[in-house]
Amino acid sequence: MEAHTKPHVEGEWSTGFCDCFSDCTNCCITCWCPCITFGQIAEIVDRGTTTCGMAGALYSLLYILTGCGGCIYSCLYRQRIRAQYNISGNNCVDCLKHSCWCCCCCEICSLTQLYRELKHRGYNMNLGWAGNVEKQKNQEGAAMGAPVSQGGMTR
Repeated sequence: MEAHTKPHVEGEWSTGFCDCFSDCTNCCITCWCPCITFGQIAEIVDRGTTTCGMAGALYSLLYILTGCGGCIYSCLYRQRIRAQYNISGNNCVDCLKHSCWCCCCCEICSLTQLYRELKHRGYNMNLGWAGNVEKQKNQEGAAMGAPVSQGGMTR
């Protein structure tokens, strides 16, 4: 089975850590500009209280100023997603996956895994939080539909 069709198992990530290429578009964006992917993740996890642009800019600024601050910042979001969706793991492993210097791809793999997780949970990452809320409202309204008149006796 491909990663995006794998059935979700409670307590586990919906895709593997190294399944970056299951979403080639996101993988390429994350390789060249990880602040975009991080911003999209942060906006959804923060339920719109943080914008994609603000989170992405802060991520970039932390990288520029400290060299590794972006990794620590994104690690916090990995921990929040694990807690929110009851995914097994621990903070130490989360930190290693985001800041391991032995492999420069770890941060990219981590961000793309977080992105895919939210996508598998039903979020359209391109819409942001407000767009996803609006989409959900429209789906609920369509599901309810117009009332159907009941046939019955007439005069």
